[in-house]
Amino acid sequence: MFHWRSLAEVPSGWGPSAVTIGKFDGVHVGHVEILRQLGEISSMRGLKSTVITFDRHPASLLSPEQLPADILSTEDRLALIDQENIDASLVLAFDTELAGLSPRAFVTSILLGKLNAQAVLVGHDFRFGDHASGDVATLQELGAELGFDVVLIDDVAPVDGVRVSSSLIRELMASGDVATAAKLLGRLPRVNGEVVHGHKRGRELGFPTANLSQEATGLVPSDGVYAGWFVDGGHRYPAAISVGTNPTFEGVNKRTVEAFLLDQNLDLYGHQVTIEFAAHIRGMVAFTGIDPLIEQMHNDVRVTREILGLGK
Repeated sequence: MFHWRSLAEVPSGWGPSAVTIGKFDGVHVGHVEILRQLGEISSMRGLKSTVITFDRHPASLLSPEQLPADILSTEDRLALIDQENIDASLVLAFDTELAGLSPRAFVTSILLGKLNAQAVLVGHDFRFGDHASGDVATLQELGAELGFDVVLIDDVAPVDGVRVSSSLIRELMASGDVATAAKLLGRLPRVNGEVVHGHKRGRELGFPTANLSQEATGLVPSDGVYAGWFVDGGHRYPAAISVGTNPTFEGVNKRTVEAFLLDQNLDLYGHQVTIEFAAHIRGMVAFTGIDPLIEQMHNDVRVTREILGLGK
């Protein structure tokens, strides 16, 4: 798969192509279906399957007060798109220049001028061009005039009766419902980051944890304790995961993600790792002392084993 980070990187003579356009935040099951259809149409018509996505959410420029949190980093999005056997992805910087293009200019300079698009796949609510002035009808009119097909993609069949969307996934994560979010994503929600030194309170209590840096990427669920997995390179370990500021102790102001790896004692400092959230166990609470906290941590580990289907 080719990954281009600007229009200048697109080789001359690319295509003819079939193109779909979107942020693809989360690359959830609905997005995967779009990518599947893109690949199918490309294969049938002998076209290069090409995804246009953006380096940031359009709201960051158009309505920053309504900017949603990213579910995945750009690198994670591209890696997941790559798994769907797409020929190329183009990441455009969503800046004032791009946002100011008229619908016609977007089509002629990018879709046709750079990608030689013969088919463009979009949803019924697709908007593009200056101040989102273009819609599906605009695109169809330009396609009829300039010689490309517009393929409308219906909403993917709902999961458990629920329409799949990135906004719903964010709501579920904000409420701690990582299990339902996983159904909509088609995989466990996850964050990536470097393991850094923490306050070492977990070690003192007999539960040493791997703490993620504040620069970790991915959508973190609401404060609480979760069962999940800790992935380090090619190894995947069961883990009890804590998210929050640990209200039992004073002076902990930063929200952290830390994982206690079951039956492991590893030196992980400096490792780039992934933490996956499988199920919510409980909310974050302040305990009256160390002994009740330790007792609860033992129970959290027991529940984690049950959720993940592990023996004692």
